[in-house]
Amino acid sequence: MKNLKIYIMIMCVMISWGFNVAVLKILVSHAKPVTITSLRIFTAGVTVFIILSFLKIVRKPTRAELKYIILGGLLNVVSHHYFLSTGLSYTSATNGGLILGAGPLLTAILSTVILRRMPTFIRSMGFLFGSVGVLLTVLSGGKGFSDLSIGDLFVFISIMSQALSFILISKAAKTLDPRLLTGYMLVFGSVILFMISLVQEPGALKEIPNLSFNIWLAFLGSAIIATALGHMLYNYSIGKIGPTEASIFLNFNTFFSLVGSAVLLGEKITPHHLWGLLFIVSGVLFGSGTIEEFLQRKRHAQYRNL
Repeated sequence: MKNLKIYIMIMCVMISWGFNVAVLKILVSHAKPVTITSLRIFTAGVTVFIILSFLKIVRKPTRAELKYIILGGLLNVVSHHYFLSTGLSYTSATNGGLILGAGPLLTAILSTVILRRMPTFIRSMGFLFGSVGVLLTVLSGGKGFSDLSIGDLFVFISIMSQALSFILISKAAKTLDPRLLTGYMLVFGSVILFMISLVQEPGALKEIPNLSFNIWLAFLGSAIIATALGHMLYNYSIGKIGPTEASIFLNFNTFFSLVGSAVLLGEKITPHHLWGLLFIVSGVLFGSGTIEEFLQRKRHAQYRNL
């Protein structure tokens, strides 16, 4: 399988992102959300540049690339993180989780419209299976859907912003290394978020030095592993296999967030979650092109044997 290394890398990113959801819950319970988010993302951006300086791929962007950095930072960092943190404070976890699970479908639709990439029937089945898996997972609590609220709209804007940013990243990757693009977007986006926090959360910086050692440990783990390495590797994968194929793996994010909540916060995993995982895995196998590639190889082998 030609993209096996990329798939394994994305899976590692999904595990870190899934566990990061529980870590973020811990962080925002001890500090103002926008302020701690801006500092965490800035730390991640600096980490990316330190890593890339050792790889000797840091350079100044061109004017054309600067446009992608600004737009990508506004969408992938500022809009996504701001509306996600704000939206989840107004809507239920069920609604929020389901809307976030629509990310791969939104990315596929946007790729079809903007990049004119029509998914095959098999890959379309992957999006369907993945969506069913996410649906089973987020509805496993048995609470059902609450009335739609402004929070649902905010979460939708968040995931739509991220899906749009994936399209920009795939375009920018033609001339700018996605890992370097990630660093620029994180630093730029964190500065904008910090300015927003000064207006929305005045005085929040005074609380930061009083955080405990364990909270700082969680902060650094989230910033360096999930945000810096996670976004750098995921955006690199987008440049290699495209936004649609890479976005399929986002379905795993929902399941691993539940695993992280169980391990770090003591929440329970039900049989519904396991059924959700089954559909999610099926969605990844179909949507990533793995099944398609397997069938093609099988047909070629049959033709050679004729």
